[in-house]
Amino acid sequence: MSPLHVLVVDDEDKIRQVIGIYLTNEGYQVGEAKDGEEALRKFRAEAWDVIVLDVMMPKLDGVTVCQEIRKVSKVPIIMLTAKNDEVDRILGLEFGADDYMGKPFSPRELVARIKAVLRRTEAGEKKEEHLLKLPGMSIDLISREVLVKEKPITLTPKEFDLLALLARSSGRSYSREQLLEEVWGFDYYGDVRTVDTHVNRLRDKLRTDGAPSYIKTVWGVGYKFEVES
Repeated sequence: MSPLHVLVVDDEDKIRQVIGIYLTNEGYQVGEAKDGEEALRKFRAEAWDVIVLDVMMPKLDGVTVCQEIRKVSKVPIIMLTAKNDEVDRILGLEFGADDYMGKPFSPRELVARIKAVLRRTEAGEKKEEHLLKLPGMSIDLISREVLVKEKPITLTPKEFDLLALLARSSGRSYSREQLLEEVWGFDYYGDVRTVDTHVNRLRDKLRTDGAPSYIKTVWGVGYKFEVES
């Protein structure tokens, strides 16, 4: 089983280092960001299982970062706040944080909180793991049915697999090579332009009754699924 990925966001180097040491010792793979803008870049570039997010940071504060992440993802977020700053804690929870800890904090307790929020997330996903509900769209991973604005959309098997992969990692950018590997498999020797062809057909089918263009082109990279706010 591959290690879980945790993004630690804090403008204090020492705090990131200490958290990273404890998480690495527990078997997690750790990424770091020192401000809000870097946090969003790394969130969009990779898939994360948990985000540990400080509130007071340069460029973009943690509450704003949490709000932006929640537009496209349900990834668990634990916020770090000044111990007595109740306003930040309330705002963070209102904008979708799953938990919070006041500074100073015990790294061991933070690890325990991460494990707890992962258990809660896993339990919730098991209840509806076959159904992806998105603004204007639902995807049933068992029946392989797609509804856009309550209307069924007919997709080929590969179109469905492509859509499901992108939608389950909303906000994450995939290169054409990654999509070929994930959807078509290791033994596929076709041209990467196959991906472009399938994406274009998929976009045409999803654009029904003014529905948004869910699949965005990431120039120089590939594609991602994005829910328009």
